[in-house]
Amino acid sequence: MNLSNTKTVVFITGAFVSHSCWDEWIIFFENKGYKAVAPPWLYKNESAEALRSRHPDEKVASIRLQNLIDYYTEIIEKLPNKPILIGHSYGGLLTQLLLQKDLAVAGVAIHSVAPQGLITFKFSFYKGTWGALGFFTSLKKTFLMPFKQWQYAFTNGMLFEEQKESYEKLVVPESKLALRDGLTKTAKIDFTKPHPPLLIIAGSEDHIVPSSLNYSNFKKYKNIDSVTTFKEFRGRNHFVLGQANWKEVASFTADWLEKIS
Repeated sequence: MNLSNTKTVVFITGAFVSHSCWDEWIIFFENKGYKAVAPPWLYKNESAEALRSRHPDEKVASIRLQNLIDYYTEIIEKLPNKPILIGHSYGGLLTQLLLQKDLAVAGVAIHSVAPQGLITFKFSFYKGTWGALGFFTSLKKTFLMPFKQWQYAFTNGMLFEEQKESYEKLVVPESKLALRDGLTKTAKIDFTKPHPPLLIIAGSEDHIVPSSLNYSNFKKYKNIDSVTTFKEFRGRNHFVLGQANWKEVASFTADWLEKIS
């Protein structure tokens, strides 16, 4: 696989957070010679504070997984060459789905939400996601993750000041419909189909997407002619993009891209 002519990285944001979560990653990859962009989700091209001020937001609440697939497809198809996709959490799932459509030369799924049919029985997963799925609540209203849930699902193990600062900087209202769509056939992956190189990264301390679920995701890929790599980092929670040692994960990603080029 020759990636030498591909120097564009499209970062794909996950649920619950602003696309500004990629700011430092963009600088990191630009310093390595890439052109890096992190498009905001539909209806989310504002600061986290501004988006929270509009909660509940019917436009954001209306977002579906298929809308996001179509949205990123349109962005990618306007690029001069197929890009590298790097997605986190729900953005990891989108990365896998877009890679399945042969829209990229390589993909990196960081702590990825699992495709349809993959489940875990870990209690932390259900504790971290139950409210966001919006059962018994209006689907016309967005879900805004409470700080206490942010502490548990994203920033467990971090100092209180770091948890509070990251919450205020990044947390945005989310579509319950989009989250539920992760359980439907829209999120289905054909694991036997050939695909561009894919790196799946997991964290040992992730409550909301346990490392074991990421490993199950990795093991599902069956095409022996396609490159699929798994890497677990110890001590990483779901806020892996913003933890103090995020550069270690970014460096591993960049090195992996070099190795497969």
